[in-house]
Formats: sequence, structure tokens, C-alpha cells
Amino acid sequence: MAALLRRTLGAPVTFRLCCLKKSSVSRLQRSLAIHNQRALYHGTTTDQRRPTSCPYQALPLQTGLMLRRNISTSRRSCSDILQFKLSDIGEGIAEVTLKEWYVKEGDIVAQFESICEVQSDKASVTITSRYDGVIRKLHYEVDDIAKVGTPLIDIEVEDTDKMDEDIEDSSSSSSDSDEEVAPVAATATSGDASVGLTPVQERVRVLATPAVKRLAMEHDIKLIDVVGTGKDRRVLKEDMLKHIEMLASGQTPAKPAKAAPTKPITTPPVPQPAAPPSPALPPVRRPAPVYISEDRKEPIKGIQMAMVKTMKIANEIPHFGYCDEIEVSRLVELKPTLQKAAADRGVKFSFMPVFIKAASTALFSFPILNAYVDEKCESMTYKAVHNIGFAMDTPHGLLVPNIKNCESLSIFEIAQDLSRLMELGKVGKLGQDDLSGGTFTLSNIGTVGGTYAKPVLMPPQVAIGAIGRIQAVPRFGEDDELYKAHVLNVSWSADHRVIDGATMARFSNLWKSYLETPATMILDLK
Repeated sequence: MAALLRRTLGAPVTFRLCCLKKSSVSRLQRSLAIHNQRALYHGTTTDQRRPTSCPYQALPLQTGLMLRRNISTSRRSCSDILQFKLSDIGEGIAEVTLKEWYVKEGDIVAQFESICEVQSDKASVTITSRYDGVIRKLHYEVDDIAKVGTPLIDIEVEDTDKMDEDIEDSSSSSSDSDEEVAPVAATATSGDASVGLTPVQERVRVLATPAVKRLAMEHDIKLIDVVGTGKDRRVLKEDMLKHIEMLASGQTPAKPAKAAPTKPITTPPVPQPAAPPSPALPPVRRPAPVYISEDRKEPIKGIQMAMVKTMKIANEIPHFGYCDEIEVSRLVELKPTLQKAAADRGVKFSFMPVFIKAASTALFSFPILNAYVDEKCESMTYKAVHNIGFAMDTPHGLLVPNIKNCESLSIFEIAQDLSRLMELGKVGKLGQDDLSGGTFTLSNIGTVGGTYAKPVLMPPQVAIGAIGRIQAVPRFGEDDELYKAHVLNVSWSADHRVIDGATMARFSNLWKSYLETPATMILDLK
């Protein structure tokens, strides 16, 4: 009724009411208040102006009276062209490169539907629509630079009154696409046993707007219990109202469909080799040749521009280097066992999670290496968490995401997060949270090739390591016997303003001991 009145009334009016339920009266009172506020904006109110076709005076809203209305029904247009501006996406980002449009002029879009993808100097971000409407103008072309706060698109909204009501309902929160994470009970599954399983907690993402969340809170309803019919099972306002009506009528609402449990990946038994296998050399990638017929000039932007800014700051810092080699034969012997255990849990095993966990464990003894230095080098901030970054070669350029809270993660959990970040990096979907907040960095150049490197710091961090590939080389034992050894080279760089060579060498020796004798790391694991 409220929406009907607002669509019908083209100017402030007065009328008599009757036969209205109390709930209808309250809704109508609210509609009249909004209507009069809008009329004040245009200089008139129901007390100041009445259409000549409406001879009635405004009466208090009471039940039991006859509804009589004689008003002008000339209807104003409900369509409106809104400019959708590029909002601040955080991290001090002032401009982005528009990588791809998902819509074109004339397309009809729904709220939360993807509009475009933009690339900042730190991450790729998908922009979604805040409104339902028709795209009337695209302000940028692909590869244009868009400034934060400037119009991105013009969108025609069909029902501005409904939009105003939705904005008013969601005024308690500024988020357009908040999401709620609710814990639910799940049963652990195994390929070998089906009894004695312990319930575990699984986190399920439920998408909903602030207005829907408020409805759920007022009626003491869990979002996880409502069937969402929107995109990605988003709980819409209509879904929540339908759920409330069914509860009020005594009916049992349908339960949302649960995703089928993921069957763990199993692999056939791996026969134990007589001797540890030699790590295979990385395949040589031969990019297709590109023949340039004439000179061309291209602007430096996106990830390349981020590298320019970072390296400019980093090269103002005095670096010093420290290199060493580590015999990891015992770790290589464990690889078949670790590979099988990780595969049974659905994760591909590599040595990188072991390197990261060993570094995190060693950082407890050398917290100065897990610190930030301010721009003027007047103070240091010792970081409480170990967010260890790793360099990643992606189709879009060099990226350095980081694994959060390595100090409290197991090697398997680090492997899971490492796999997730690598998959996102391959498709250019790493978020700002994945790329920011690093406190220490390890770069594995061995995946590409090479043994030693000279890594450059990631300010404000004070230390970084580069790991080469594992090589099988001949070595002499204590009795001069010749044996096959697996050797790993590591190169460290540190900020010589605050880190001395002895500190870096002692840290490297402790990290080296964990890798050469993996059993000793168990004693220091948190």
C-alpha cells in the first residue's frame, strides 16, 4: 500500500480513510510522512497546498471510517538516471585500470550483478551494481584509467521510490553486499571408515543485504535456515518475508539444500623406492616469438606500476646479502610419504609449505626479522603475526601474496592456503587482503630455475629470502666415502640499517637445521 500511494501521488494530497487495519494505518502514516518530506523539498506540504479536485481536509488516521478519495491522478515519471561512481576500494588506491566490461549500454542489470573488473596496482577487483536498472552510459573504455570518485556508469532506475525505501531500510549499515558466515555441524567423512566419526564445524557463507539481516534479527531467524533464491543463493527480502509468513501460519519452511560432501581424493599406494628420487628439473618454457614490425610506446600501469613504486622505495634501502647451501636429503626421503598423506586429504604436496613453516618457527627466536620499519627509519614495529609472503609468477606479472598467521598453522594448513592463493593468482583473482599485510617473504626461484639470487626487500619488511632449486650432487662423507646428496641454495637480503649480518646468519643456520634434520623442528613447533 505504501509503495502504491507513493507511485500514485504526484503532489501532496489529503484524504479520508476507513476500514484500515492497524498495521495498514501505521504503514500509511509512514508513507504520508515521507510524502510530506518530499513535498517540503519542493516548497509545498499537505497543509499548504491541496489539489482543487480534492475538497476534503486531512483527518487523523483512525479505524472505522469510510475511505473516500478524490485526487488528481496525473502520474510523474518514476525513472531516474543515476551516476554510479567508483568508490574507494581501500589501501590508499586512487586510480584503477578498467580491464573488462561485463555489461554494455542498454543491458538490464540486477542488484549485486557484476558490472566490470578493474585492476589496481595491488589486486584485481570485480565491481557489482548497487541497483536494479538499465545501463545508459559507460564512462570508460577497456584499459582506460578510472579515478576513484568519478562516474563509472549511468544507470536508469525504474522505481526510485522503491530504491529510496530500500536505502532507508538498510541505513543501519553502509555495506551493499554484506555476507554472514554461519557455523553448521558437519560430519567428517573418510574413504576407509564410516563409524566413530566426530562432528566438525564447517563455515557456510550466507549472502544477504543489511535490510534482510535486520528482518532476520527482529524475527529471531537464522539466515542459514532461509532458502535463498538470489544469485549465489543470496537471501532476498522476498525470501525472508515468505519464510516469516510460513512461520506465522504454522507451516514448516523448506530447508536450504546442502552442498554434497566432497569426497576425499585417494591415490593408489605408492611403492617405496630403494633410494630417494632426484627432484625433477622444471620444464623449460619456450614462449612463442613475437616479431615487432615497428616501435610502439605503451604506458606503464597496473602491476608494472606497482613494481615501479615498490622498487623505487626498496632501492633507497641499503641491502646486504647472505647465501648458504643446505643438504635436504632427509627431507627428500620423506617426500613420498608426505605426498601420499597430502593427496589423501586432497592437497598437492610441495616443499614450499615446509620451508614456510620452518621460517615461521625460526622467527620466534629472531623477532627482529619479522618487523616493520617506518619511512624515516625512526622506529620499528615488531609484528605479532607471521604473514609470510611468496613471490608468484602469474600471466599478469609478479605478485607476492602472503599466508596469514603461519605461526598458528600446521604444514598441511599452509599447503591448503598456498594452493588456494596459487589458483587465484593464475586467473588474476587475488584480493587486496591476499596481497597486503605481509611481514616476511620467501621467494622460490627454483620453480623457474636457478640456484642463487639477489632478492630485493618488500618495504616496510626488513628481510627476504630466495630459494633455489634442489640439485643432486656428489658429496664426501666423514670417512671420505662418496655419496649422493640433495642440496638447496638460499639467498637472503636484509635491511642493513637495522639488521646486522650476524643476526641474519644465525637465523639462516636455525632455519637450515630444521630442513636438514626435520625431526628437530617438531621440538619447536607451536
